[in-house]
Amino acid sequence: MITGFGGFALTSILTHLVFIAISWWALQALQFDKLLRANHVLQSRVLYILASIALGSTVSNFFLDYLQWSQQLPMIFQ
Repeated sequence: MITGFGGFALTSILTHLVFIAISWWALQALQFDKLLRANHVLQSRVLYILASIALGSTVSNFFLDYLQWSQQLPMIFQ
């Protein structure tokens, strides 16, 4: 039972990091430069980081929930 929790924790950490990185990459396609004030480079980088974390965590939570539900699905037939 304990190893199951450890495996799920490792999976959760890795999926969060992967989806945050994918979100960072995907957000690079948007041109936030036109929405932000000039000479506020640090704030725009922080905004990119926070948006990547928010989007990546949301997608990762959906993925992990879906994974957990699919593993619990066979319990319906018991």
